[in-house]
Amino acid sequence: MTGRLTAAGVTLAYGDRVVSANLTVDVPDGAFTAVVGANACGKSTLLRSFARLLAPSSGHVAFDGRDVRDYRPKAIAREVGFLPQGLVAPENIAVRQLVARGRYPHQTLLSTWSREDERAVAAAMEAAGVTDLAERPVESLSGGQRQRAWIAMVLAQETSYLLLDEPTTFLDITHQYQLLALLARLRDEGRTIIAVLHDVNQACRFADHLVAMRDGRIVAAGAPADIVDAALIKEVFDLSCVVAPDPVTGTPMIVPTEEYARSLRCRTPG
Repeated sequence: MTGRLTAAGVTLAYGDRVVSANLTVDVPDGAFTAVVGANACGKSTLLRSFARLLAPSSGHVAFDGRDVRDYRPKAIAREVGFLPQGLVAPENIAVRQLVARGRYPHQTLLSTWSREDERAVAAAMEAAGVTDLAERPVESLSGGQRQRAWIAMVLAQETSYLLLDEPTTFLDITHQYQLLALLARLRDEGRTIIAVLHDVNQACRFADHLVAMRDGRIVAAGAPADIVDAALIKEVFDLSCVVAPDPVTGTPMIVPTEEYARSLRCRTPG
């Protein structure tokens, strides 16, 4: 079954540099999809095309069967929320003010700030764990705190689709697992989550659909238990490993081989 958000035969490029060619992706509705792969394989570029920020050179990205470029920015932003990497907050803005910007797609020239907006902002800050930081300037926060503030902003948008590019960046291990559990809960409540993740073990534990990429192409896509094995990890990451059941969840868990570890110890810098 075709999902609401699709990429069909797209070529994605920055100027003359082609990142992906003839790429086709069907995002399952109501699922938590994790996009994994080595650095610079095209993961973030794919999310940018879904978010209407990068127009394909060929092919098309569609939402509800309509090219995303045909939507007005506010209209698509009421359906699809996007958290990219490397965001920089305006100077002297407080966390609550930053999170409130997530309500922008719901505002009109004639509308005023409503109780619904206030509720959405408060709920988003609580979910992201930044309620106690509400009045703090964003620039005064640690990297992990800032990341959680940005996550709260996109949550306040209250979209049916969430696109998150490396959302666990700067987060300590506790907050990583709290965020991934939150995303899984939002999935269970009916939202569709697409996240670029670097930790494949975390992706296998929390996501129910995996898209594995290398060099701008999709190597495999499907449920983690169906596609993740040593051969896939070798092809995608060039990592020799064994895949064993996670002792807690039973999901695939990647463990580098001792031979691979020894090869790293034997390498000399330069």
